[in-house]
Amino acid sequence: MSSIDDKLDFKLDSIQKELIMTNLDEDGKLSCLKAFKVARLIGREPKEMSGITKSLGLKITNCELGVFGKLKFQDPNMGVYSRIKENYNGKTTLTCEILWEEAKKTSLNTVGSTVKSTDLDVVHCQLGCFREKKGHRESKS
Repeated sequence: MSSIDDKLDFKLDSIQKELIMTNLDEDGKLSCLKAFKVARLIGREPKEMSGITKSLGLKITNCELGVFGKLKFQDPNMGVYSRIKENYNGKTTLTCEILWEEAKKTSLNTVGSTVKSTDLDVVHCQLGCFREKKGHRESKS
């Protein structure tokens, strides 16, 4: 997946860079949740984070909706699945932002588990990591 902002040049001061670096995980990557936090801390828009991390040679990982990364998810919540399909006229492709809003009614993990294990697809990552996701990857047990 390529970033929306691959070609942009991000100028960061040393404090902004330090805030990014101190929030990396043990693998030297920035988790989805921490990317939102860091965007706020460095005064940038979340949608810039993919480009910013890429400009520093870093990666964002562990999408809370299961699009990429190594997060473990539970079984899908079919009640949440039905509610989402009803609320969005049967659509199975929804924006990241909409699904995060849906998660306020349950939890990110519940919505992420439901996305990961059903035909729901996520588009327009709020961090700028992707515009479209094409199909589900086979889950590895």
